[in-house]
Amino acid sequence: MIRLRRTATAAALTVTVVATAVLGLAGAASAHVTVNPKEATQGGYGRFAFRVPNESDTASTTKVEVNLPENAPVGSVSTMPVPGWTVAVQKRKVDPPIDVHGSQLTEAVSKLTWTATAGGVKPGEFQEFPVSMGPLPQVDRMVFKVLQTYSDGNVSRWIEEPTPGAEEPEDPAPVLTLTAASASAGPSAPAASAPPAARADDDEEDADSAAIALGVAGLVAGLAGLVLGGLAFRRTRREPTPRA
Repeated sequence: MIRLRRTATAAALTVTVVATAVLGLAGAASAHVTVNPKEATQGGYGRFAFRVPNESDTASTTKVEVNLPENAPVGSVSTMPVPGWTVAVQKRKVDPPIDVHGSQLTEAVSKLTWTATAGGVKPGEFQEFPVSMGPLPQVDRMVFKVLQTYSDGNVSRWIEEPTPGAEEPEDPAPVLTLTAASASAGPSAPAASAPPAARADDDEEDADSAAIALGVAGLVAGLAGLVLGGLAFRRTRREPTPRA
């Protein structure tokens, strides 16, 4: 019993150590600024949140600067109030103008800066900064370069653009992947435009169905005749023979 308990205890400790190591590596690999969700549709609108974890053990995050990509301007950008933070919106001129529902916009948001009014994001915590954007540009992705300032003056620069198929950079910028609108939204071919061969096959199937239906009807009629004949025969046998 003692040996079994020691073995179980050792196994439990081993599992705990391995799990801690795995979770620790996962946490270290993912502890950078991200945008959520990570995918959206070109031309659409969406609510996105910039998730900012605090990586310092002693200092708090007091300012977050999100730079929108210059090659992919967005016509409408609005922020959601975040308790304990203020936000400043910076715009820039765009040429050519952005077409938003028939209106030509000559300015677009270039940077969003959140500044803490209280303690900020403390060690071991994270904060999300929601943003509504649209219509999303006709590009494959949007790269948001982010600066994260700590209360001790240190700045984390999340500005490296990830390369598809390559290892993640040390300080990756948040990336929003954009996909084209679904082709099912376009006009579909009418059903009447089926090729003649398909219509011929349909005609043959209809003919076979009709033949089967006629055969079943004939079989039913035959069975009904047999039943009626049997009843008539039984009735004849039951009637008394008239005396001479």
